[in-house]
Amino acid sequence: MTERIPNHKHCRHCGKAFIGEDNYCSEECKGTSTNTLQKKKRQLMALYVITFVVLILALWAATAK
Repeated sequence: MTERIPNHKHCRHCGKAFIGEDNYCSEECKGTSTNTLQKKKRQLMALYVITFVVLILALWAATAK
């Protein structure tokens, strides 16, 4: 007979299996994940701004000639 694994979820941050309703196994993982997501959003926004500035400078240089 096969052993049955209880119904569980895996933490979105660390991947640890746990039983519960939340998406994270602990408040520490939830906080760490939130901080990581905010950092990634800031990096993405910086990339957009730099890309926009480079595009504007390239267009300005092309029309200045």
